[in-house]
Amino acid sequence: MDEEYDVIILGTGLTECMLSGILAVEGKKVLHIDRNNFYGGECASVNLTQLYERFRDGAEPPKELGRERDYLIDLIPKFLMTGEGLIKVLVYTNVVRYLEFSAIATSMVYNSGKIYKVPSTPGEATMSPLVGVLQKLKARSFFEFLQKWQTDPAAHGLEGKTMADVYSEYSLNEDTQEFIGHAMALQLDEKYKKKAARDTCQRVIMYASSAARALDDNRSSPYIYPQYGLGDLPQAFARLSAVYAGTFMLDTPVDEVVREDGVFMGVRSGDKTARAKQVIGDPSYFRNDVRKTGRVIRAICILREPIPKTGADSAQIILPQRQIGREHDIYVTCLSSQQKICPAGFYVASISTIAETSGDPKEEIAAGLKLLGPIEQIFVSVSDVYEPVSDGTQDNVFVSRSYDATSHFETVYDDVKDMYRRITGKELVLQQRPEVGDASA
Repeated sequence: MDEEYDVIILGTGLTECMLSGILAVEGKKVLHIDRNNFYGGECASVNLTQLYERFRDGAEPPKELGRERDYLIDLIPKFLMTGEGLIKVLVYTNVVRYLEFSAIATSMVYNSGKIYKVPSTPGEATMSPLVGVLQKLKARSFFEFLQKWQTDPAAHGLEGKTMADVYSEYSLNEDTQEFIGHAMALQLDEKYKKKAARDTCQRVIMYASSAARALDDNRSSPYIYPQYGLGDLPQAFARLSAVYAGTFMLDTPVDEVVREDGVFMGVRSGDKTARAKQVIGDPSYFRNDVRKTGRVIRAICILREPIPKTGADSAQIILPQRQIGREHDIYVTCLSSQQKICPAGFYVASISTIAETSGDPKEEIAAGLKLLGPIEQIFVSVSDVYEPVSDGTQDNVFVSRSYDATSHFETVYDDVKDMYRRITGKELVLQQRPEVGDASA
C-alpha cells in the first residue's frame, strides 16, 4: 500500500466503480479501497440472511421463504433503459461482456386511482387514455417538434426556454404535462418545469428511443435489469479496473484522509499510507466535506404474488406526486425469479420516495404499499442524502452524491459525468475502447 498512485478511490458503490474502470482504461494508476468485505456499498445485493442481519438484528429468516442463497435482493434497485448513459458506459468500457440482462415486463403509471401502461412510442402516447381527447393533437405536435429538434437543434432551438414555456407553447394541460414529465422524462418533482427545457426534452427522446428499441426486440417496456441483481454492476467495473492494473483492497479500514495545507495527499490505513494526486469517494468517507440535502425512504417487500393489475412478473410503477398529494413521486419496482433475484413463487417489490415529514415512513409510502396486495415481509429504511460542499478542484477531494429515490440510473450517470469532468478537466467522451493487448491500445 505504501506506493504512489494517480488516484485513490474509497468505496465500491456503482459511481466509484464506474470511475475506477473508466480512469484505469485511460491509463491512470488506481488504488481502490473499501472498508467492507463486499462490493457495492449502499447499492449492494444481499441474500436473505444478510437482509435480516441488516434490518432484523440478525434474526433467522422464516423457513417458508426458502433458501437464503436463492435471494439476491438489491438495497437500492434501479432499472436501466437501453438508450441511457449507463448503457453507453457499459459498451464504451466493454463491461457489458460480464453481464446478462433480463427485460422488465411492463412500465406503468398511477392516475386517478388506477394504473395504466406507459406508452412505448409517441404514437401510442397520443392514443393513450393518459392523454385527454382534446390534448391528443397538441401532444402529437409536441412530439413532432422533438423529432425535428433532435435532428436539427439549431433550427428548432430551446435556448432560453424553460419546460413550462414549452408546455405553454403547445397548450399542454396538467395531465399531459404529468405524463410527459413524470412517466416519460422520469422527473422526480415539479421543479423541472422552471429549469431549462433541454434536459427534459432529451429525457423524453431517450425514453422514446429506448422504447422503440424495445419494440424492435419484442419487449413491452424500455427497461432492463441485470440478472442476479445490481451487485454485479460494481463488480463488473471493478473487474475492468483490475484488468487495466487497478489495485483493489476490500475489508481495509480507512483511518485518515491525509491532507497537507488543506490539499489531499494520501490515505492512511493503520501504519501504511498510500499517496496519490487525487481521491474519489462516497459521502461516508468524507463527513466533513458533504452537506445533507434530504432523506430517502425505501421499503423492500417480499410477496407471493405479482403486483395486482400489472399482469406481469416484473414491473415499474410511477406514482406522480400530483396524484397522491405529495411534492415528490413514489417509485415502485417489482422483480421475480425471471431476474434470478429470488426463488420461483416469490416476488421482491421495492418502494422509494423522498421523505417529506418526520413521521412514520410507511404513511408516506402508503399509496405505493396499497398497490402491492398481500405482503409477506417488509423492510423499511430511511437514509440521509448527501452532496459535496465543493467541487474538489481546489483540494483534489472528489465526493460522489448519495443515491436518490428514483428507480433509474440517469442521475447516477449525470454524477459520473460531472465528477469525471472535474477530475480530468475534460468531458467524458464515450467511444469503443481497444481490448487489452490490442496492438492499437
